[in-house]
Amino acid sequence: MAEWRLPSDDNGMLSYYERYDESGRLGRGSGLLELARMQELIRRFLPSPPRVVLDVGGGPGRYSCWLAGDGYEVHLIDPVEKHLEQALEASESRGHPLASVTLGDARSLDHPDTCADAVLLMGPLYHLTDRDDRIGALREARRVLKPGGVLIAKAINRFGSLLDSLTKGFIDDPDFTPILRRDLEDGQHRGLPDRPAYFTKAFFHRPEELEAEIGEVGFDQQDLYSVKGPGELATDLEGRMSDPERRAQLLDLIRSVEQERTLLGVSSHFVVVATK
Repeated sequence: MAEWRLPSDDNGMLSYYERYDESGRLGRGSGLLELARMQELIRRFLPSPPRVVLDVGGGPGRYSCWLAGDGYEVHLIDPVEKHLEQALEASESRGHPLASVTLGDARSLDHPDTCADAVLLMGPLYHLTDRDDRIGALREARRVLKPGGVLIAKAINRFGSLLDSLTKGFIDDPDFTPILRRDLEDGQHRGLPDRPAYFTKAFFHRPEELEAEIGEVGFDQQDLYSVKGPGELATDLEGRMSDPERRAQLLDLIRSVEQERTLLGVSSHFVVVATK
């Protein structure tokens, strides 16, 4: 295992999440679409339960609790203490206990070799802004996976803040302009401590960068999938997602272009699915 160390709070990543309502993000707006699409992709590629899943950077446990309800043995690891408390509370309230909930670092997992059937990396790859750290997290994920095990890792698209600024009006804020320019130049996003809407310290990938990192670690069968795709540009997302017919239509359209390379830059997130 790598040396234990929690992520640095440089530029406030940990304190950002201590203040930010991550537990509610997937229950409103475009988060509803993100949740539906990620659940669809996870269900499609995870082996059938009962299997062991490590949810690394699992936050307040939205996916962990859902998978536990499906019969998986789920171990949640996250560097934010508030998230661990929320995950435990959610697990208890839903009656689907998690196998473990621990404070930890994606680069140094306190789990033995070849112990997991699947690893979820739903946040570490964009919160680890140094490439060597991302490679370290991917090596750890591969170490704990059994042969044939599945990795599902999510990244933020290099052009995500450009799209977000256009739809939410950030483009008109002169304080956001230098943030956006740097995002487009090298993917190194630096939010503002007093503006939570501008996110926190992060790295935004190009698809080929994520593929190169996955390949360097030695994973096989890597495929990229758009999460929300052009669907996040739809109007009245909450209304669409609450209407079964309109929801099904939207998800079907996104699914039909989920691997279209020319549209990967339109989605704020994309996911790599790979095997050991």
